[in-house]
Amino acid sequence: MIHRPTLLGCALALALSIATPAQAAITIDLSFVNPSSPEYLRFKSFVDAAVGGNPGYAFSAADAAWMFKLTGQAQYANLAVQMVEAQVSAAETAIAGGNRPEISGDQYLEVGPMIEDLALTYDWCAAYVTPTQKTRWGNYAQQAVWNVWNHASASWGGNPFPWAGWGVNDPANNYHYSFLRATMYWGLASNNATWINLLQNDKWPEQLAYTATLAGGGSEEGTGYGLSHGTLFEIYHVWKDSTGQDVANSNAHVKDSIEWWIHATVPTLDRVAAIGDQSRVSEPVIYDYHRKLMLHARASSNDAAARDDASWWLHAIPNQDMESGFNYRHNLQSAGAGGTPPASLVYHGSGTGQLFARTGWDTGAMWLNFSAGPYEQSHAHQDQGSFTLFENDWLAVTENIWTHSGIQQGTDTHNVLRFEHNGSIVPQRTGTESTMTVTPGNGGAVHAVANLTPAYDGDSAVGSWQRTIDFGARKLTVSDAFTLGANTQAIFQVNTPAQPMINGLTATAGALKIRVIAPANATLSALDWTTRSDGDETYNSGWRLDVSGSSSGYVVEFSTSDTIFANGFEA
Repeated sequence: MIHRPTLLGCALALALSIATPAQAAITIDLSFVNPSSPEYLRFKSFVDAAVGGNPGYAFSAADAAWMFKLTGQAQYANLAVQMVEAQVSAAETAIAGGNRPEISGDQYLEVGPMIEDLALTYDWCAAYVTPTQKTRWGNYAQQAVWNVWNHASASWGGNPFPWAGWGVNDPANNYHYSFLRATMYWGLASNNATWINLLQNDKWPEQLAYTATLAGGGSEEGTGYGLSHGTLFEIYHVWKDSTGQDVANSNAHVKDSIEWWIHATVPTLDRVAAIGDQSRVSEPVIYDYHRKLMLHARASSNDAAARDDASWWLHAIPNQDMESGFNYRHNLQSAGAGGTPPASLVYHGSGTGQLFARTGWDTGAMWLNFSAGPYEQSHAHQDQGSFTLFENDWLAVTENIWTHSGIQQGTDTHNVLRFEHNGSIVPQRTGTESTMTVTPGNGGAVHAVANLTPAYDGDSAVGSWQRTIDFGARKLTVSDAFTLGANTQAIFQVNTPAQPMINGLTATAGALKIRVIAPANATLSALDWTTRSDGDETYNSGWRLDVSGSSSGYVVEFSTSDTIFANGFEA
């Protein structure tokens, strides 16, 4: 879906234009860096290895430029200049041969980091860049940024190289943040009024108008591609340091996103909710990118309570040092001291349609995620109405996390009702928006009612679907009411890591106890996902319990008690 500025965006444009800097430059307040800290010493060692001819994976000119800025030592500036010169020279060679350079690959996805490398070196290491290099680098950077915003008439070396413009007009999309990043860094480094004005008067207002609609924070792209907000929050911070304009706190999105990601983290603090595509790793384990996002959100936010919550999370997760050297620079940001977890055990991010609840902030708590909201982005899934349950480990979760690709989006892999019309699965459709009402209780209890009918966009096979969940005291009850079109059946499905052992209307899947309350004539069956063949996809493990037999509704209860079931009732 393409999001466009509203009247709110126009007002923000006017407000931002008031504080236009007379002279731009890339300014980052580095007073937060502690040169005696382990984080600094790790980063310096990473950069020193590159100076010595042994760069680590994904080492960048930006890393070298940062170390020069922090130390003033020439070897770092020289390395940054050498790396940017190599980038520009390779591009010039490609262009001279009638081709387009690497920076335009994958629809300009990498334009952000590549131009950041160039811009930081161009600005911070200016004394080490020759006038000829400045001209060549400037021509290259200027063309790259121009091509981003003028995709239909993009060119290199006078030769037309139009491209599709994916994400150019979509402030919800991860590509868009790379485009903003390139535009900001080059605009500031070159003091280019065109790009500075584009950001102030168009792109920032458009971004803020969109994020203002995401009540409760988070990303419509989910917890995989939604990590790109770490980049967004970082460039907010750089823009403020460079221009004095506080984009980050113009609405509540940054503050709310701190809370969204904390509540999206499971009680063991090593994984997050599996929402949307998980292409890096199929199981959403906490990694550097999660820490980066929270560090930059905390640095950008001016909300004291949210910053305190962020500090708690940053100190509580197992990833304290960053796993990969190319992320060491981000760990220079302060995590703050101490902090406490949020007071609430229930959190509804209504803008993304994500509900999170837990029985406590202890690692052994039971945790729930329930989804009902907008389904618009390409990396989102057909998971409207889906739930995830966690206690010490996954109890019920999307099968997607056990796939090789991590991008299985269909309803059959999620904990939803599967509607089949004449034997074919009825898909949920993009451009739709389901809704839910949420009533929190005590101790993390919550009652939610979701209208999921819109997800099927008027398909005659699904007349209506309403799902009600009741969560509390380490028990979840899911109640479905639906109407069906001709030749359509509805199957209640739940994906589990362990094989469901079926006994009448009950099943046990590892620690999870499943009891079908209605209908009384339900039929239970289990699918071993490893026996499923879907083209190139590999299902590495996991099971799905199917409950069928109703034409109007199901009621299913989930718990982890050691209760023995007898005749379908708790003994």
